[in-house]
Amino acid sequence: MRNIVEIKEVFKTIDKEEILSGINLQIAEGEIYGFLGPNGAGKTTLMKCMLSLSTITSGSIEIFGKNLQEHREEILSQIGSIIESPIFYDNCTAKEILEIHAQYMGKNIIESDIIKALRMVGLKNTTKKVKDFSLGMKQRLGLARAFLTKPEMLILDEPINGLDPIGIQEIRNLLLSLSKEHGITILISSHILSEISQIADKIGFIKNGEIVEQVSMKEIRRENIDLEEYFMLHFLNEIKNYEVD
Repeated sequence: MRNIVEIKEVFKTIDKEEILSGINLQIAEGEIYGFLGPNGAGKTTLMKCMLSLSTITSGSIEIFGKNLQEHREEILSQIGSIIESPIFYDNCTAKEILEIHAQYMGKNIIESDIIKALRMVGLKNTTKKVKDFSLGMKQRLGLARAFLTKPEMLILDEPINGLDPIGIQEIRNLLLSLSKEHGITILISSHILSEISQIADKIGFIKNGEIVEQVSMKEIRRENIDLEEYFMLHFLNEIKNYEVD
């Protein structure tokens, strides 16, 4: 199985402060990679670098076998993403938001594709404008926008933030379907270890801008422990920053 993502010795420095310190990371095709770490550890920064929303100081990022810096537009056209809180036009409906996004991306998206995306995130029947959406509804719409254009990869920063337990379960099932049935590669960050453990194939733990551990969920299960117990054993000081519902 080929690697969709190859990150080698990536450093990111801002005002002489090292935010990312020699990141090495590989994500295989069709894999769900759970990206974990305390607030300020560098998760969002690395995701932004992978989307060209932030530049790296040194190192290389290859996605789909191509250098991101040299093939930026081609690569980004095949990625859907949520970074931090999704931003929308307040006076538009969910359907209008997706219509605008499809036009912006230049993709051949028809109305039935938009309706399907909204149905998959539970927003098919809403006529509200975005300004009246709850946080959870905005997260759902962000997900619909991310996968509307049928990308090869999703980069999702805290996508279940603001969702109730039913919503979390629905999104979990959706992400598993996108990965296992449609072959979409997913990089997802979250503070909820128990949720990541139910969907991820591989886990990467980042601390102070460094990847300190990468392990498959199969390896963790072979130890007859769950993800929370694994990190309690290996990262006792860091685990206090997580929700372990």
